[in-house]
Amino acid sequence: MRPLIFISNDDGYNYPGLKALIQVAREFGDLIVAAPLNHQSGKASSITMAEPLRVLKKKEEPGLTLYAVNGTPTDCAKLGLGVLVGDRKVDLVLSGVNHGFNHGNSVLYSGTLGVVMEAAMAGLPSVAFSFGNYAMDADFTSCLPIMRNVIAKVLDKGLPKNVCLNVNIPDVDDGIKGTKIAITAPGKWTNTWEHRVDPRGLDYYWMLGNYEEDNPNDDRTDFYWLRKGYVTVTPVHVDQTDFDALDLIAKTILGNDQ
Repeated sequence: MRPLIFISNDDGYNYPGLKALIQVAREFGDLIVAAPLNHQSGKASSITMAEPLRVLKKKEEPGLTLYAVNGTPTDCAKLGLGVLVGDRKVDLVLSGVNHGFNHGNSVLYSGTLGVVMEAAMAGLPSVAFSFGNYAMDADFTSCLPIMRNVIAKVLDKGLPKNVCLNVNIPDVDDGIKGTKIAITAPGKWTNTWEHRVDPRGLDYYWMLGNYEEDNPNDDRTDFYWLRKGYVTVTPVHVDQTDFDALDLIAKTILGNDQ
């Protein structure tokens, strides 16, 4: 039996990036896709608790079933892995391809990453793909061989427990230079809000912002290598505990000298 691959995203079930990922993933297994009915960027790992979720089957053909869900990306993953896959064992979870990077501290907000974090908590190998082009008519051709290579290797080798991969692919005119393992670039968002006034004279705010890296010359980071035309791969884990700070916090906050 062919492997079973579950796929979702945060842009929505009809976005070109999702179609590109489906195109490649079909080479490796049977697909069950459950993606948001509407655009859901920035939802991170949020879930819907006060409203019912509805599932609309949009496509069914040999080796591919596609659903649209009126919820968040993580809703799609939880519902997909818990209900829509039925009794079959899931071999791999994929998310994307996101229109735009998920680098630096964007991983904290990303619905694309929310999908694979949910999968990692379920003990499943999972990979999120993002492309440095926000346009609806983006050409994903350069992403295909990269996705093909990563999917093949993860299916073959697996991933460490509770770890998922965040793969960012640059959109460069002169060709991708290679692939680098990278950390998420430390930094912060600045000038986040733009104040505007609507036609009725009422104030409103539009989220924009710039990401300022702590050290733009740090050659360990995703920002650094993406600027140079490299694909970046970052292992992300579910446990957010800062183990290095455990003893310090025990002493300074709890007064525990042990």
